Amino acid sequence: MIRAMDDDQVFKALADATRRHLLDRLFERDGRTLTELESELEMSRFGVMKHLRVLEDAGLVVTRREGREKHHFLNPVPIRLIHDRWIDKYTEHRVAALADLKHELEESA
Repeated sequence: MIRAMDDDQVFKALADATRRHLLDRLFERDGRTLTELESELEMSRFGVMKHLRVLEDAGLVVTRREGREKHHFLNPVPIRLIHDRWIDKYTEHRVAALADLKHELEESA
C-alpha cells in the first residue's frame, strides 16, 4: 500500500506543468535557490514554495541548507521507479517481438 501512495504522490507532482518546469530547471543545473527558481516564473514566491513542497513530498526534490540559503536538487529515483513499474513492463513484450522479428528476417535473408 505504501508503494501505491508513493506512486500517487509522484504522479500528482508530475501532473502540473509548473512543477515539471521546475524539475527541468533543476535538471539543467542542480542546486538552485528559491530566488533563482522564482525568477524564471511569473508566480509569487509563495506559489513557487508550494510547488516545491509538492515535489519534496513526492521525493523528486531534496534540499540542503548552506548558510541562509536553501538549495534544491533533483532526485531522479522516483521517476525511474515509475518508469520501471509503469512503462518498462508494458514495452518489454514489444521490444522482444521486434528483436525476434529482426533475427527471423536476418535468417531468411
